[in-house]
Amino acid sequence: MASKKFKLRRAAKVLLIAILVALSIPPAQVAFSVLWDPPFIPMRAQRRIEARMKGKSLREAPSRWVPLKDIPENLMHYIWASEDQAFFEHRGFDIPRIRMDLAEAKGGDARGVSTITMQCARSVFLWQGRSYLRKALEAYYTMWMELLMSKGRIMELYLNHIELGPGIYGIGAAAHEYFGKTPDQLTRSQMIALAAVLPNPLKWSPVRPNATLLRKIRRVERLSSRAPFPSEKLRGE
Repeated sequence: MASKKFKLRRAAKVLLIAILVALSIPPAQVAFSVLWDPPFIPMRAQRRIEARMKGKSLREAPSRWVPLKDIPENLMHYIWASEDQAFFEHRGFDIPRIRMDLAEAKGGDARGVSTITMQCARSVFLWQGRSYLRKALEAYYTMWMELLMSKGRIMELYLNHIELGPGIYGIGAAAHEYFGKTPDQLTRSQMIALAAVLPNPLKWSPVRPNATLLRKIRRVERLSSRAPFPSEKLRGE
């Protein structure tokens, strides 16, 4: 009997240690990413595996890191206006929008509210897909990102890793692949088109917009015209 209790206590101890180690990995990754770019991006590996399973080859555009200071404010404005206008107010989770979404669902499936921080978490540290595990991890990473990172750093990581087409990650790669330019050389319409493809970057193209994307482009124009970009908050003023 004593031996059985000892084995149970040891198993519980091993389990507790394993849980603590697992819980410590995300904050360690986030802390590393405060100063350095993560060396491994799971989402990119996921896309390569998905292409291989379909018997296709995925050409991955070369990464082109763009420091925050070199990212055009207008481009940030269009993406912020379209994706998450409460980015500078919330701590990773837009609670009013979540409540509104749940109320509108009325017992059905909620659309889901994904903030810029949450999108950044899955683009940099996780994978794309629908599962409770990924959602839980996304929330955990989001919490640590908001605790350890400035809004400017989150925005910088987000804009350099967000998926903007098949094998195209980040605004630097997207500007070069689609328009043969650097982000600061993009025209207003090109910036808006890039912002508009974010909800569905694998199916929409900023250089060959279909009717749905054209409607999205007009929506981004309306949203950005109504909401001035709070650049002082990006600089922490």
